[in-house]
Amino acid sequence: MIVIIDYGMGNLKSVSKAFLKLGEDVKVSSLPEDIDNADAIVLPGVGAFGDCMRNLSLKGLIEPVIRAIEKGKPYLGICLGLQILFNESEEFGLTRGLGIIPGRVKRFSFQNRELKIPHMGWNTIKIIRPSPLFKEIPDESYFYFVHSYYVVPEDISVVASETEYGERFVSSIWKDNIMATQFHPEKSQYLGLRMLMGFIEFAKARS
Repeated sequence: MIVIIDYGMGNLKSVSKAFLKLGEDVKVSSLPEDIDNADAIVLPGVGAFGDCMRNLSLKGLIEPVIRAIEKGKPYLGICLGLQILFNESEEFGLTRGLGIIPGRVKRFSFQNRELKIPHMGWNTIKIIRPSPLFKEIPDESYFYFVHSYYVVPEDISVVASETEYGERFVSSIWKDNIMATQFHPEKSQYLGLRMLMGFIEFAKARS
């Protein structure tokens, strides 16, 4: 069973509908025991980094999420679900993340006034490493973004794709059982669904 984590933030309906459209039975839950019993977990999110970490803490979900990842359960992070994997974020002052992937979350700092922040809309990804998510995904494919901050890993070997928006930034990562995207597969039409299917296939192969 794939569990989509409900911590009071995020576009849970669109994510769960995307999995259901692919024929995958998923469970949306905020219960730690469901995370413990899951075969794989998905953590979506939109909003502020600090609010995300606060809500996870209040619901007692931080330790179950870390425990699941450390046990090798497939993890898919979407948007904030990518960012909170890192040590800290600059958003509204330094805020600690889960510290699973060494690095920091930074705000766009380019000087191009023609480009607006947040980075919102369709943009291409440059595939750096063939993550399981990228099965049958052509290089330079378009995906949907909504964000003002991006991740800066200390170890560049985790970088799966990059994107240009005023500057080049990391748009997805892959390390062992951890896959996470800055963009929103659930809002990215056919290729987004194909990407989610890649996660489903990866999870089933490890179960």
